[in-house]
Amino acid sequence: MTEQTHTVPPDVEYHRVLAGKRRRIGRGILAIVLLIGGMTLSGVALSLMAAFVDAAVDTDGRTEWTPLMHTAGMVSVALIIPWSMLIQRWLYGVRGPSLHSVISRFRFDVFGRALLLITPAWVAVMAFHYWVPLPQTEWSYTDVLWILLATLLLTPLQAAGEEYGFRGLIFRVAGGWTRGARAGLAVGVLVSSVAFAVVHLSTDIWLNLWYLIFGIGLTLITWRSGGIEIAVVLHAGYNTLSFVFDAALRTDIANVVTDRAAGAATIGVLVPSAVVVITALVVWVRTRRSGPTRTPHSAAVRSASALSRAAARG
Repeated sequence: MTEQTHTVPPDVEYHRVLAGKRRRIGRGILAIVLLIGGMTLSGVALSLMAAFVDAAVDTDGRTEWTPLMHTAGMVSVALIIPWSMLIQRWLYGVRGPSLHSVISRFRFDVFGRALLLITPAWVAVMAFHYWVPLPQTEWSYTDVLWILLATLLLTPLQAAGEEYGFRGLIFRVAGGWTRGARAGLAVGVLVSSVAFAVVHLSTDIWLNLWYLIFGIGLTLITWRSGGIEIAVVLHAGYNTLSFVFDAALRTDIANVVTDRAAGAATIGVLVPSAVVVITALVVWVRTRRSGPTRTPHSAAVRSASALSRAAARG
């Protein structure tokens, strides 16, 4: 299935790394099916295992959202990280680490700056969002501690998993279905964002609108910044702080998180969109002169450029 090219093409935008002479739409659809199928299968398998263990240790009287079920949910989505890298390598012959960024590594400097700037904004939004009480349930003291521990350790990885899968692999796969970079951007943003909304299985208009805004915003940020680091900060910050507030306030997570039927949400669910939109605008302004970050030039181009500069100086 792979092509014998294991290097990232030079001087292309993030979403064009998998673009080739052929559009390979069938291969792209297979990649998306494998990604979502793997995520679903791991989620079902780990949830069944967690339910079996919970039943064995007698959790009668406890909330449906036990610490073990919470852990299973986080781990199953976090597994998308290696799974998406494996799919890219198998179907396209491009090494997995290229999903990090256009330089094929995770840029901790970009991640760190985003973390410092975005986290306070999420804290403010969460304080406002949770000002109106949500349905509560009875949680034991130890359950709260275990939920908090699992959240702090695993939820950032769970959020990162979705980013590698949707803003990483699917964005790239669909972004290579067209001949041009701009058309590829439009298709990539549309396919990855709609897929992200669909997998949340909601019939509520406000929730679906929130998923689309979130997906489109993070995809555009990934495109302009040339990597998934800022998107990971946004997603991980939102999910982690949400679960921390839920645990601290003993929110009925099983009801609040899983109820996505029509009428489950109000327009207030769009409040966090402000952070996503503002971040996207900041990234856009910061890159307005340079344009989207691209993969490095080839060695030949760099050598030619160096010779040209030397000749000009001479």
